[in-house]
Amino acid sequence: MYIPKHFEESRPGELHRLIRDFPLGVLVLQGPHGLDANHIPFELHQEDEKTILLAHVARANAVWKEATDGDEALVVFRAVSAYISPNWYPSKHEFHEQVPTWNYQAVHAHGRIYIRDDEQFVRAVVARLTRTNETRSGQERPWKMTDSSEDYIDRMISAVVGIEIVVDELVGKWKLSQNKEERDRSMAASELQKRGEQLASAAMLETLKPSA
Repeated sequence: MYIPKHFEESRPGELHRLIRDFPLGVLVLQGPHGLDANHIPFELHQEDEKTILLAHVARANAVWKEATDGDEALVVFRAVSAYISPNWYPSKHEFHEQVPTWNYQAVHAHGRIYIRDDEQFVRAVVARLTRTNETRSGQERPWKMTDSSEDYIDRMISAVVGIEIVVDELVGKWKLSQNKEERDRSMAASELQKRGEQLASAAMLETLKPSA
């Protein structure tokens, strides 16, 4: 991923936060038929000094059969994104030297994949993903696995295979107009807010805060 210095994000806490807030990742592998990409929700797990991504795929998905333990893997996570019009920059109206762009935040997790076709592992991963995302959904009574019959859950568990990505490196890019004047960033954030793009606006405004 091309990352100019002013868009680089290397703080582990921020990289982890994006993964937790936007857990649907794109798993990219080099398979026997070329590159393959699968969209999978992941659970970020810290184990001692290791960062691990946990997930599961349908048993019918060939990805778990085509991958070999230890194969290189890339998982791409992306937060909100937004088109930025040059008309939103005050400096454009003075100097007419701005062009359109697209703002976004992304994390690339580089690591190695391990297939875990193990009922106990899969059950634990499903339970973690369920607990995390049901809690995030804000329901008064979150769904839990025991809400369904034991036989039904057993059948569902047997229909999926576990995946573990041991992360070697996390690379982050926060492209939020940091290379623009403060007034341009502020006005662009306001325009996004007017258009209902609250998260994208908040991300841009965050870049205006002084560093701790």
